[in-house]
Amino acid sequence: MATPATSPHLHQKLFARLAEARAITDAIFPLVRPEALYDRPIPERHRLIFYIGHLEAFDWNLIGRGACGLEPFRSDFDQLFSFGIDPTDGNLPTDQPKDWPRTEEVQDYNARVREELEACLRGPMAVDPSRPLLADGTLLHMAIEHRLMHAETLAYLLHELPPEKKTLQEIPHDAAAAQPAYPRQVIIPEGIATLGQRRVAVSFGWDNEFEEQQVTVPSFAIDALPVMNGQFLEFVRAGGYDDRSPWSEEDWNWKTAEDISHPHFWVRRDDAWNCRAMFAEIPLPLTWPAYVSHAEASAYARWTGKKLPTEAQWHRAAYGTPQGTERAYPWGDERPASRHGNFDFRNWDATPVNSHVEGASAFGVWDLAGNGWEWTSTEFGPLPGFQPSRFYPGFSANFFDGRHFVMKGGSSRTAACMLRRPFRNWFQPHYPYVFAKFRCVED
Repeated sequence: MATPATSPHLHQKLFARLAEARAITDAIFPLVRPEALYDRPIPERHRLIFYIGHLEAFDWNLIGRGACGLEPFRSDFDQLFSFGIDPTDGNLPTDQPKDWPRTEEVQDYNARVREELEACLRGPMAVDPSRPLLADGTLLHMAIEHRLMHAETLAYLLHELPPEKKTLQEIPHDAAAAQPAYPRQVIIPEGIATLGQRRVAVSFGWDNEFEEQQVTVPSFAIDALPVMNGQFLEFVRAGGYDDRSPWSEEDWNWKTAEDISHPHFWVRRDDAWNCRAMFAEIPLPLTWPAYVSHAEASAYARWTGKKLPTEAQWHRAAYGTPQGTERAYPWGDERPASRHGNFDFRNWDATPVNSHVEGASAFGVWDLAGNGWEWTSTEFGPLPGFQPSRFYPGFSANFFDGRHFVMKGGSSRTAACMLRRPFRNWFQPHYPYVFAKFRCVED
């Protein structure tokens, strides 16, 4: 893993970023009514109480006990709250609410962790050259981004809670006022797509972001806009969930076994379709992106005679230019701002796919950053030169199993720092809870 270069202001900036990340996650739990903190909104994931302790336990195990060598004060909590990723073996958690400590105990643990970490990180140990990964900020980067990733995970969990278990927020949804969005394709000429990044001392990245790889991508056509709810509704009305032909055998068996007949966030009300937004059920916004699983996205793409883009094709359309150069972001090298897309926790829900003209790529492909992760057809795996993280060896390697697919772009609940070009997300093809959209390509 590359390590950021030391600078006099590095720790001050990272402390500020850590405080901001803590504020984001601290603001989420009060949205859950106290009696629901021991619920499990998503069967594959832990109960909500776990995440209250996990965020601090990760920081403590990584930095407090790890880099600083501090003595444990609740080793049972250090272990209990240590691992928070979906299981990869298909087995679901079986714990009960009584198996978890009281909320007050977890909050006391969190306060003690923050107190001890503050003392360590603001003391001489933090800049001790004998502790280089603490001194150069690598571990702080990991703690910050791990927390921000879970801020998005918590949004998925919060979304699955019924309204009566949440502290409702008044969120305006004026989907009817959106300008019409017209589906169209863009031709992307042959060119180079750069995946990953080099191991240099001025950048941070997770282990699956290394090494840099350049791929020649033949010319192809891609949807200029993500597939919208209105388009996916045509698939539903045409009997796409009853037609075996566009589904792979595995996806069809999953759909049939789970009795799936429409996207997870849709609700049928008599002859109309609604959408489960974060805090209210609303009429289906036709110009919002269709949030679906990889299986559903693949079936829709085949139904239209197209397919999902590869990771390299997505990169080429997002970051390439007609001149052959590549950009840091779809719109250029300027750091992400609100005018570029729907990301960085500004909204709880999606926005119309044509809302951010200034976020378009050089080829005129829109809505690439934010508003929903985008599925690709590329199985999640290592780039050439991959080395597992020394501090989190299973972060990526546990999922190099041929059962996860690369996602790119980010959602409304994705932090701006994770919009960087080499960042890769991944999920299983039958996981319906992610804010995940898609677009189609043709060779």
